[in-house]
Amino acid sequence: MKVLVVDDSKAMRMIVRRALRQTGLDLDVSEAENGQAAFHQLTETRFDFVLSDWNMPEMNGYELLQRIKAEGIPVKLGFVTSESTDEMRSQARSAGAEFLISKPFTPEILSERLSPYA
Repeated sequence: MKVLVVDDSKAMRMIVRRALRQTGLDLDVSEAENGQAAFHQLTETRFDFVLSDWNMPEMNGYELLQRIKAEGIPVKLGFVTSESTDEMRSQARSAGAEFLISKPFTPEILSERLSPYA
């Protein structure tokens, strides 16, 4: 499964990447530093899943999800974010997100959420 990790923090992208390796799933992982960069990659390369932070400069994760849906890009998206209010969870679900995981998280949580798509 081809996964795009989107987070403005390089350290957090590395943490997510390491956790994904620890899931034991067969994943090909790429990175983007914000929603705008992620959207550009999504228009050029086919990904199966996007793991995105919510709060980022240039284009946040929610805006990225809306743009993916508006453009009809066939990719699933889940949020991995430090904020997880009920309102955010509701917005994410309504916009078509598969899930919202709160930081900190474990490889087991990522595996549980991604396994149905792998």
